[in-house]
Amino acid sequence: MARNLKIRDLTLRDGQQSSFATRMNQAQIDRCLPFYKDANFYAMEVWGGAVPDSVMRYLNENPWTRLETIYKAVGNVSKLTALSRGRNLFGYSPYTDEIIDGFCRNAIESGLGIMRIFDALNDVDNVKSTIKYVKQYGGIADCAVCYTVDPKYPELSFWDKLRGKKNPAPVFTDAYFLDKAQQMAALGADMITIKDMSGLIPPRRVATLVKLFKQHLTIPVDFHTHCTPGYGLASVLAAIIAGVDIVDTNCWYFAEGTGAPAIELIYVFCKKLGIDLGVNMEAVAKINTQLREIRKELNQSVFGVEKPEPKAFNPLTDTLPAEIDALFDRAIKAAQADDEAATIDACRKIEAYFGFPAPNELVQKAEIPGGMYSNMVAQLKQLKAEEILPRAMELIPSVRLAAGLPPLVTPTSQIVGAQAVNCALDEKAGRPMYTNKSSQFVGLVKGEYGKTPVKIDPEFRFKICGVREETPYDTSKYKMQPNPELPEAGGVKLAANEKEVLLLELFPTVAKIFLTNEKVKAYKATQAEEQAKEKEAAQAAEKPKAVITGNVVAAPLPGRIIEINVKVGDTVKAGQEVLTLEAMKMENAITTDYAGTVKQILVEVGENVPTDAPLIEVE
Repeated sequence: MARNLKIRDLTLRDGQQSSFATRMNQAQIDRCLPFYKDANFYAMEVWGGAVPDSVMRYLNENPWTRLETIYKAVGNVSKLTALSRGRNLFGYSPYTDEIIDGFCRNAIESGLGIMRIFDALNDVDNVKSTIKYVKQYGGIADCAVCYTVDPKYPELSFWDKLRGKKNPAPVFTDAYFLDKAQQMAALGADMITIKDMSGLIPPRRVATLVKLFKQHLTIPVDFHTHCTPGYGLASVLAAIIAGVDIVDTNCWYFAEGTGAPAIELIYVFCKKLGIDLGVNMEAVAKINTQLREIRKELNQSVFGVEKPEPKAFNPLTDTLPAEIDALFDRAIKAAQADDEAATIDACRKIEAYFGFPAPNELVQKAEIPGGMYSNMVAQLKQLKAEEILPRAMELIPSVRLAAGLPPLVTPTSQIVGAQAVNCALDEKAGRPMYTNKSSQFVGLVKGEYGKTPVKIDPEFRFKICGVREETPYDTSKYKMQPNPELPEAGGVKLAANEKEVLLLELFPTVAKIFLTNEKVKAYKATQAEEQAKEKEAAQAAEKPKAVITGNVVAAPLPGRIIEINVKVGDTVKAGQEVLTLEAMKMENAITTDYAGTVKQILVEVGENVPTDAPLIEVE
């Protein structure tokens, strides 16, 4: 009897997020859904991650509508999957059980079948509540162990070695990952995912982990990876041969590169291995017909250029050249023989033949996520300080170790990367390192995100946070977001129901703008045409340019204003926090260098400002 391998399709969530900045709109997704219903994937990842934020922020669409529409079209043919960050859900701060309960209940009622739950620190305590509520409401709890690697510490000098100095011992061992998986299984996990969102796990390591997990766990094991550094396809093949139960793939035109491997290539391997995927590949070909056009639309609208697409391939109808078919056989034999180098070589040649992106060697050598690297580059470009990138990269191991060696996954990878940039900027300006630090880095070191893999030096914690003891986030002090009436929308509430309240809690700034716009739009639709024109004219009127005579608090970097802590007439002291600026997904407290009275507030909450934009006038 043929062995079965289940496929989780990532195309509509992780696939479009990894390659197309999560910009697929509902109309584009609707074009694919009739064929997804026929494809018979075990699961389809369609929600969570960046989807809820992006559909509101960029597409002016409702995230709940996205999930409900897909469920209505696909039904129970495939289990719909979402990705969440445990107690943090989609944000950077832990939520109360009440919020987690409401979120899980509404998601499952809206059609969600599987919740993939991970914690950026692999702190098992942070996934407990989500497991509990997902199972309580009839969902499947898929708990992810986040794969990461130990830092590449600088090589010790001769004198360091003479003095007996040693680099820290490895932390992220096979025993470490198995222990996390067993703890999650004990809490009720229905399956375990080896989550390698950076694509850093090579074939031999994943084969070892899969065998270890299958030996010690009684629940299914899934493998999730990306192709950025060039291991993805080879590592999925190694995982399949090692006995993994489920693998994550993308459809052809959204696969490989920064995404997951292509199901079409996995299908060829599995056909040769006598493994049944249970997927209707004819329906997958029809999905790809739609995705090819959608890819072109997204390239033009999001990137403004036509990125090269892979060579067309349908494994049901296309005959592979003999030399390429032989590469598949060679890769299988190499993986079965545990010949890692030969497995990688054959798989990369297969990918090159089809025109998929070459491995990102910088990410491979630096062993950091591609998204973390691109965020650092973007941050330095905005600051016009690209020349310090090499130094920022050098500082990552020391910053990460000082912060308790967090795994490099969202959001900790961004937090560590942004802090390495801040430290490099401090150094360049002749300031002590850690003079500038984001609120998120302070929270990580303080203990608000949970327990880090290694303990943080109390003296370092005191330097960063002003306290020596680990201080967990106190959810008892959690305050719900305000839900005011909107005069501009006829006095209706900003959030009209529980789902909208949840959006407001999970995405305060983005949801407030989205919901306000939705309510105002609905209100305007009920008004007479003349009234609507008058209101639009008033909104379009330019704000008179402010006359500034006093001292100005200016934006040190571009970003979005998310909180203003003072009002006109307030007395402020030098060094006092006056507002909070969100930049590169980090919250930055902006202080005044001047003492005096607040004369003018020159920005509004939600407003995007460039570097050096005047924010507040102090006299």
